[in-house]
Amino acid sequence: MLLQLDLAGRQQSQGNRQKPGLAVAVPAPVDGDGLEAEMTAARWAPVAMPPWRSSDTRQQSQGACCDTANSFQASRTMAEISPLRRRMIEDMTVRNLSPATQRSYVNAVSKFSRVFGKSPDRLDLEDIHTFQVHLIATGLSWATLNQIVCALRFFYGITLGHNDIPERIPYAREPRKLPIVLSTDEVVQFLEAVPGLKARVALTCVYSAGLRVSEVCGLKVEDIDSSRMVIHVRHGKGGKARYVMLSSELLGILRSYWRLARPNTFLFPGRSSDTPVAPNVLNAACRSAVAATGFSKRVSTHTLRHSFATHLLESGTDIRIIQVLLGHSHLSTTAGYTQVSTRTICSTVSPLDRLKLQVTPPEP
Repeated sequence: MLLQLDLAGRQQSQGNRQKPGLAVAVPAPVDGDGLEAEMTAARWAPVAMPPWRSSDTRQQSQGACCDTANSFQASRTMAEISPLRRRMIEDMTVRNLSPATQRSYVNAVSKFSRVFGKSPDRLDLEDIHTFQVHLIATGLSWATLNQIVCALRFFYGITLGHNDIPERIPYAREPRKLPIVLSTDEVVQFLEAVPGLKARVALTCVYSAGLRVSEVCGLKVEDIDSSRMVIHVRHGKGGKARYVMLSSELLGILRSYWRLARPNTFLFPGRSSDTPVAPNVLNAACRSAVAATGFSKRVSTHTLRHSFATHLLESGTDIRIIQVLLGHSHLSTTAGYTQVSTRTICSTVSPLDRLKLQVTPPEP
């Protein structure tokens, strides 16, 4: 039985319960003129906005379906894009890359093209190397740098078919950082400081089930299965769906929230009932809660997901189960939480404890 079908029954009294500088000479972008400018514009520069920039397609990526008229309009827009860009978009579409990934890849290749003022198929490995050094000098994050590398690898390897080039475009070596984790008391303090009922309940879902912020935004009322006590995550990272547990505590909170907010389609609607709340709304609520609590830690919405995994690990949950709940493809990703699990660390006996050693003078 779905959440909205049994809200009237099984009411639980939850109100009283508490839980615990590098300078590099890079060619300046030029507008170009004459034949070179015409060739660049014809081969890469966009004549119209990419089709996924439309609001209809954004809604499709969030679970809404476009009708025939919208599909026809998208086809017309696609026809107005330059052939080279259109080919790259088609290559990404047939490989089922998400709209966000497509948008990121096209923006990266466009930026690469603008720096040198040439169509990207006229640029070689030396230009790519210069571009990477330029990006590092601008102070971009390692994650952004590697995303651009992925885009260039895809463009040269798939769209242009140069099989020897992608392997020669190196990834940036990302510094390994431990995730920030809140204690259970800090989680309670944080969630109680979140302003607004909708944001407070949504962020409670993030911690309760280890969801990503995009996943909790896309939840629908029908995804809450109270008969099986699971939550159906339909649009996870990489388009992968999964089930996560629905705690009885969270179910009671969601029932109270439903009686007050009465959501129809999306569990956490945005400005209109047929669109989900935007992730930046929850991120803003998170920042407000951090300011109210005065935490010195750099807390984000993803910190709740890190805390979920770490607290499960500390309570003895098998790491392979945590991997499934988080939707990780590789166990090595989940294994990183063993480095921040204080119970795991504290329960390890130091070899010093096995020695009979006197370092300080004996007390008189």
